[in-house]
Amino acid sequence: MAEKQPTHLTELSKNKCFDGFYYRYKHWSSVLGCDMVFTIALPFELSADDKRSNGSVSLFWWLSGLTCTDENFITKINPLRVSGPAGIAVVAPDTSPRGLNLPGETDSWDFGAGAGFYLNATQEPWSAHYKMFDYVVNELPSVLFTNFPFLNSQSQAISGHSMGGHGALVCALKNPGKYKSCSAFSPISNPSNVPWGQKAFKGYLGEDQSEWGKWDATHLVSSYNGPKLDVLADLGESDQFGHQLEPTAFKEAANKNSSISLNYRTQKGYNHSYFFVSTFFDDHFDFHKKHLSA
Repeated sequence: MAEKQPTHLTELSKNKCFDGFYYRYKHWSSVLGCDMVFTIALPFELSADDKRSNGSVSLFWWLSGLTCTDENFITKINPLRVSGPAGIAVVAPDTSPRGLNLPGETDSWDFGAGAGFYLNATQEPWSAHYKMFDYVVNELPSVLFTNFPFLNSQSQAISGHSMGGHGALVCALKNPGKYKSCSAFSPISNPSNVPWGQKAFKGYLGEDQSEWGKWDATHLVSSYNGPKLDVLADLGESDQFGHQLEPTAFKEAANKNSSISLNYRTQKGYNHSYFFVSTFFDDHFDFHKKHLSA
């Protein structure tokens, strides 16, 4: 039997919207050991005789939060409203491996399926599959740039919500210069010190808390030593999960690092939902668009 190739895409759906197109694909992930699904929003329709120059289209990454798939962000925010006219591609991966039937994988909503936490697990049985960091940073980009050569690997930005906000921060801070800018909504910015993060880190990484710091944005922002990174973050003052997101330590650490330019805003009356994200998403996208066009 022929070996499965991660770069082979199976189209699941195609939908025109705001003169652009949402393409949803399935592919085999060698990193995760399962089929994965992602959505890419393009400002134009794909065609066999496409003449676009290689590397001509910037790429915006969105990482979603607990329990989400690639579809939550696409359907609730409809990013083509703003990304299409801007000529920027948007990609939304899933939040974890799927269908592995690992013990305990679906026992709770905040660990396992739908809760990959954008790290590389080191503990059994998770270590063989739950490597969402490697998937998002290495494998999926390779799949995209192989299949869509018009995408510009040197012009990428990253954002996310809640667990995905944590993921966006971690991906940017662990890969200096890879992303032109980073933003986050309601990020779990100090997971080592909050229940969501502690549960995930113990399960995926074990009891050694020195390992946790490698995936904690507050620790990473303290030691970041790359090109200057602009970060925009928003938190609703009425966030019902505020105790999971307490940003004080992250803000203090970021403000002490001259290589980080952090604008961390609180928004009165807003909670943790996509109603909050949808209110300020265009603002975040404009932030990234300025960096991608620079």
